[in-house]
Amino acid sequence: MMAGYQTETLDLPGWRHVYSGKVRDLYEPADSGPGESDRVLVVASDRISAYDFVLASTIPDKGRILTQLSLWWFDQLNVANHVLGSTAEDGVPVEVEGRAMICRRLEMYPVECIARGYLTGSGLAEYRESGTVCEIPLPTGLVDGSRLPEAIFTPSAKAAVGEHDENITYEDVTGMVGDDAAAQLRDLTLEIYREAEKIARERGIILADTKVEFGLDPVTGYITLGDEVLTPDSSRFWDSKTWEPGKAQPSFDKQYVRDWLTSAESGWDRASGQEPPALPAAVVERTRARYVEAYEKLTGRTFA
Repeated sequence: MMAGYQTETLDLPGWRHVYSGKVRDLYEPADSGPGESDRVLVVASDRISAYDFVLASTIPDKGRILTQLSLWWFDQLNVANHVLGSTAEDGVPVEVEGRAMICRRLEMYPVECIARGYLTGSGLAEYRESGTVCEIPLPTGLVDGSRLPEAIFTPSAKAAVGEHDENITYEDVTGMVGDDAAAQLRDLTLEIYREAEKIARERGIILADTKVEFGLDPVTGYITLGDEVLTPDSSRFWDSKTWEPGKAQPSFDKQYVRDWLTSAESGWDRASGQEPPALPAAVVERTRARYVEAYEKLTGRTFA
């Protein structure tokens, strides 16, 4: 829920604000009519969400980390993406350079494309009930953190800000976008996961699962990777040295935030429907540190 958070609308020369999501803000050229330009400016903020709430607290440098890590992954993957430029020389306003990308405007598919290589999260909950994930049968005897025999495609339907994405079946996807597009979305998602999982594993990180989004590029006619890719916001990253199936794995993401919100210390009742409280400085610092660590381990670069 966006309640309690004032959307960040910056006055960026040459650009007009048109939309804000949980983390990102979208702008289009000010000299074009609404929706007319084939370019958009995507600005990543330092906002953080948990349990379908956008929190009042922010994580310093989060927007820069998400953007720079996405740009690094876009360069590693052999998949068409929406990025046109990311520097002031490319036309990014200096006010947001480092946390913004100029991108091709895509006709986005209404599907969250998720690949899972390990069992955890909502997939684990379903498996414990039925032995399946998104109705895909899995072997017996798996536990929290188990590696799956092969990666699986487990899509969900996109929800509005403040609502929870709903797991759907592959047949649901075909009903939404058609057989050909559904097959391409599934195959591209699994291709990205397999390629990224190998790269991450070589750097000591397990990619447990990831969410990607695609759209149709009206210029090329190709299904194109959009939004962000393979960040701690869209993926579960685990340290391969501490991975131990049978228990919850420490993650390079906002787990500190989730854990504190559901602790007695926060005083917040998740079932109350009330907005979560502000985060303590220590939780903010630890969360930022995990994002930085993920960036540095994956890219081999120092975040500054």
